[in-house]
Amino acid sequence: MPFIHTKTNVSISKEQEETLKAQFGKAIALIGKSEAWLMLDFEDSCKLWFKGDSSPAAIMEVSLYGKASPSAYDALTAKLTEILSSVLSVAPNRIYVKYSEIEYWGMGGSNF
Repeated sequence: MPFIHTKTNVSISKEQEETLKAQFGKAIALIGKSEAWLMLDFEDSCKLWFKGDSSPAAIMEVSLYGKASPSAYDALTAKLTEILSSVLSVAPNRIYVKYSEIEYWGMGGSNF
């Protein structure tokens, strides 16, 4: 049950959003999850400052039910950064990826 919230100060077109959705859906396998359980949220054109300026930047927050290995997180960070940089032209050194491991996760009125 991963959830990826992407917040950026650049505009995301519908075509770019579809590309990100498809590529994130494949990348999530790096932590042993599938697109079948993946939820995404894209928040674009935000007032986001990083390193003292408003050049293109982004933060991705990945919430995960359970845990993954450090090497899996490393691989996913590299892949998500590569995807976002390629699709939105945000420099890799202006992208943060934050992870939260969630012990309790509910859906459909009950918890897993």
